[in-house]
Amino acid sequence: MSSKGKVLVAMSGGIDSTVVALMLHKQGYEVIGITMKTWDYSSSGSSSKETGCCNIDSFNDARQAAVQHGFPHFILDIRDEFGDFVIDNFVEEYLAGRTPNPCVMCNTHIKWRALLKRADALGCKFIATGHYANIHLGENGRYYLSKGLDETKDQSYVLWGLQQDLLSRTLLPLGNYRKSEIRQMAVDYGYPELAKKSESYEICFVPDNDYRGFLKRRVDGLEEKVAGGWFVDKTGKKLGQHNGYPFYTIGQRKGLIAMGHPVYVTSIDPQTNTVVLGEEEDLAKAELTVGKINWQKYETVKDGIEVITKIRYKDKGTLGKLHNEDGKIKVTLYNNASGIAPGQSAVFYEGDEVIGGGIIQREMAF
Repeated sequence: MSSKGKVLVAMSGGIDSTVVALMLHKQGYEVIGITMKTWDYSSSGSSSKETGCCNIDSFNDARQAAVQHGFPHFILDIRDEFGDFVIDNFVEEYLAGRTPNPCVMCNTHIKWRALLKRADALGCKFIATGHYANIHLGENGRYYLSKGLDETKDQSYVLWGLQQDLLSRTLLPLGNYRKSEIRQMAVDYGYPELAKKSESYEICFVPDNDYRGFLKRRVDGLEEKVAGGWFVDKTGKKLGQHNGYPFYTIGQRKGLIAMGHPVYVTSIDPQTNTVVLGEEEDLAKAELTVGKINWQKYETVKDGIEVITKIRYKDKGTLGKLHNEDGKIKVTLYNNASGIAPGQSAVFYEGDEVIGGGIIQREMAF
C-alpha cells in the first residue's frame, strides 16, 4: 500500500502524461496507467494515418513505460461515449452555424467522467493528467484552476468546464513546470526519444485538419442541402454565392470571393444560409453573451465584477465586466476583441485564476 494513495493516470503515450505517471510513481503514489481510445480512424474516411492520442504506437509507448516501472496499465475503449457526445456535438454545432471546441467538450463531459468512473472502480483516490494548469482550494471551500507556469503551454482555458467533484480529485503535476523541464525529465527517466516526440494540435478525429471534409463524410448529402447560399455585406446586399454556411467560420479570410481587398466572415445565419462578409474592423466587438456557465472560484458572481475574458486558446484576454442576464452572462469589454465566434469558449480570469467559463452565444447579424 502506498502512503499517498492510488492515482489513475491518463496516459496518451506522449511526453507530458508519461512524465506525470513516472513523477507520481517516484513520489510514492500507487500509480495505475490508463489509455483511452476515443476514435476509430477507419470509420472517419480520412486518408491520414492515426495521429496523436489514438494510434497503436502511442498505446504501446504508454504500456511500455508502465511495464518498465512496475505499475499496471489498461486500455479503455470509450469510442461509443466519445462519439455519441463529442462528435455529434461537433457536427450539430457547425450545422447550427457555430464553431465548436471539441477538446473542451471532451474534457468536460467525457474524459474526466470516464476517468473518475474507472478510478472509483479501481479504488483510486485521485486521477491525474498531463495538462499544464494548477488546481487550488479556496477559503470558501471551492476548487478552481489557475494558469500553468509555462504561459506558452497553459491549458486552463480548455478546462473551464470541470466541475467541483472533478477538480477535487484531480492532480495536475505539470502546472509548475516549463515544457523544457519536462523534456529534460523524460531524458533523465531514460526516454530520450520521447523527449523529441512532436506534439499534435489537431482535433483527434479530424487528423487531416479538414473539418469540411469530415462534415461531408459524416452528413449524407450535406453539400446539396446547403448549396446556393449567399455571401452578403453587413447591410444585407448580396455579393455572390457560397458553398454552404457550415463550411465557413468567423474570422475566415481565405476561400471567400474576390472583392479587390481583404474580406472576412463576420457572421453566419444558418436559417437563411447566409454568410456575412466585412472588413477586419467589423470583426472587433466589445460585447458578447455567454451561456452554459460553469463557475469554479466562486459559486456565483456579482454584477459588474471585473475580469479578463479569453475568447480562444491563444488569446491573451481582454479586461471587462460581467453582468448576469436571464441565466446567461453579458460581457462588456473595455477594448474590442476580434473574432468572437459563437460556439467557442469564453473563460473568465481574475489575474491567473479561473473564475469560470461558458459558451459564446450567437448575436443577430442584422
